[in-house]
Amino acid sequence: MRQLALLATPLVALSMRGTPAFAQRMHMGSDTSGHDSAFAARQARGKMVMGVDQSTSTHHFVDLPNGGRITLVRDSDDAAGAARIQHHLREIAAAFSSGDFSSPMLVHMKDVPGTRVMAEKKALIHYSTRALDRGGELTIQSSDPDAVRAIHEFLAFQRTEHHVPPT
Repeated sequence: MRQLALLATPLVALSMRGTPAFAQRMHMGSDTSGHDSAFAARQARGKMVMGVDQSTSTHHFVDLPNGGRITLVRDSDDAAGAARIQHHLREIAAAFSSGDFSSPMLVHMKDVPGTRVMAEKKALIHYSTRALDRGGELTIQSSDPDAVRAIHEFLAFQRTEHHVPPT
């Protein structure tokens, strides 16, 4: 896993507009020693990609009949953290709309289930964001049954990887 993280560092740096400080933090955050090292490394990569510490935030990945919803909120009042989350969700909505699912791949260091179909069916999927008091939410909707199945696969994977129970 450490080798994959080291290989991803240049990709992450490019995706974050080439900031050397980000690449250095990504490399430092990829240390996979310690308890549940894969989860800890994923959390560190998530912090780099999302801009907030996921251990002090709450994620929800909810299936809906026509797609799903991702909610990310800070656990305590944190206006700057909430603004970073809202910005991140707007960036994700734009990237996903264009078929770019590199952010989840960088966080998880593997292909993410559902994203191939979501990219193929990008014209049939609508993404919208909404600000919440301590963060925000991203709603993913489609009337295409294959796209909805792919969205549900994506959200189920996210729940498992982030250790979030189904709601």
